[in-house]
Amino acid sequence: MEAPSVRDRIARLQNEHRVLDEKILSKTRDAQPDQIELQRLKKRKLQLKDQITALEASLVPDISA
Repeated sequence: MEAPSVRDRIARLQNEHRVLDEKILSKTRDAQPDQIELQRLKKRKLQLKDQITALEASLVPDISA
């Protein structure tokens, strides 16, 4: 099985990030949202964003002056 490319991984992470964003928005609309669950979802969303940023940075060639 071929390892997924960096761009494929970024796309999957972005999709998961989007899904989490929708879940968070939905949960915040609840009358009494579960704050612990919201905190967990937001933490995961930030972790995904960090991973996406790191992977995107790895695609940019290092240009030394």
